[in-house]
Amino acid sequence: MSEDRHNDPNNLSFGEHLEELRKMLFRSLAVISVFAIAIFCFKDWTFKMLLAPSNWDFVTYRYIEKFLHWLGSSFTFSEYHVNLIATELSSQFMTHVTAAFYLGLLGASPYIIYELFRFITPALYENERKYSVRIAIIMYVLFIVGVLMSYFILFPIAFRFLGTYSVSDLVESNITLHSYIGTFTTLTLIMGLVFQLPVIAFFLGKIGVVKSDFLKRYRKHALVIIMVVAAIITPPDLMTLVLVTIPLYLLFEVSIGILKRMEKKAI
Repeated sequence: MSEDRHNDPNNLSFGEHLEELRKMLFRSLAVISVFAIAIFCFKDWTFKMLLAPSNWDFVTYRYIEKFLHWLGSSFTFSEYHVNLIATELSSQFMTHVTAAFYLGLLGASPYIIYELFRFITPALYENERKYSVRIAIIMYVLFIVGVLMSYFILFPIAFRFLGTYSVSDLVESNITLHSYIGTFTTLTLIMGLVFQLPVIAFFLGKIGVVKSDFLKRYRKHALVIIMVVAAIITPPDLMTLVLVTIPLYLLFEVSIGILKRMEKKAI
């Protein structure tokens, strides 16, 4: 009888739940470590990928040029070069370790989501389990879309503008590797998180905090708030601000559609 109780997650004591949580965290950390060590070993490939957005011929620019040429324009991006430097003895090694950890966390994220879902599933009803799987998948997809948008669009354009901006020919830009990787990871993580807006709207609508009519009524106010948020989370240039504001506002409109659909089903 006691063995059945121990095997049933719904009957675990508080201490046993903490033990299960500890095991889950340990397994997740182990998987993150495996990914991080593997990425650390492939240093050349890792930093070729991380530093690619700093190149003047990055893939995004090439596709933009192809699209403009298809439209009949002869526009081409000018070449540029920004020096990346290391100013401290240990900065390159520590940047390597930090980058490996962040990429390991990203690589292990599907497993982490699986572990979290397995941990909370016993506390859910059958109907809640069904849509919680879909929500977990949607959250992960939105996060990856935000990461890819940052990598292929926001960061390259922000780096090109800020890295080549000069107040005088007498001033030469030398960007530290720590600054580059720090800005890259911060912007990428933030974009992955802000793309969760439709999921947040879903949960707020589920508990009755927000209605679609409310969001529609304050569209203009929302646009101003989104622009302020975009200005805070992005480097200080107008181009990046616009590139962040547009998808965030589109996500806001998607959130309105989600709430409207939920309200129709509830009738």
